[in-house]
Amino acid sequence: MSEDDTERETEPATEKEKMIAGKNYDPLDPELTAARDAARQLTGLYNDTGPHEEDRRRLLLEELLGSGGETAWIEPPLYCDYGWNIHVGEHFYANFGCVFLDVSEIRFGDQCLLGPGVHVYTAAHPIDAETRADGPEWGESVEVGDRVWIGGRAVINPGVTIGDDVVVAAGSVVVDDVPDNVVVGGNPAEVIRDLE
Repeated sequence: MSEDDTERETEPATEKEKMIAGKNYDPLDPELTAARDAARQLTGLYNDTGPHEEDRRRLLLEELLGSGGETAWIEPPLYCDYGWNIHVGEHFYANFGCVFLDVSEIRFGDQCLLGPGVHVYTAAHPIDAETRADGPEWGESVEVGDRVWIGGRAVINPGVTIGDDVVVAAGSVVVDDVPDNVVVGGNPAEVIRDLE
């Protein structure tokens, strides 16, 4: 078997496989549309739970999230594209109204805290208007380390990695990777304090 044959065999075949691999994919693909519908159904059920329905919330999170739902605490409402691309560490907490566009993986470490209205985006679109109008998308994963606190209304953009023990100030727009042990703030977010 030649190298070209091997490459062809490993190329993603379905739109879901392309999406997961970070390649251009068609978001209107029926399999992906059905997966988004399933996530919306689960988040709808989750968002309709009452404050004392902890067991029901836990079961719904375990079904929705890729991993970590057994110890996560997320205040409704919660919004996401797929759910199974979201992985959270131990003792993850997200306040009201968080949005996760998880066309690629979103990974949080242990003991992460998210303020209200935090948005994490992995979906990316072409800059060129004509190409964008044709509808292709791709994703770039987001990774957040341990013991990170992301303030309310912060936005984490596609492809960003945030280190351990970081504070992201409320309202920040994070477009670049963030090292360990710092406070970042602003739009675009920059290091404003070293915590070591």
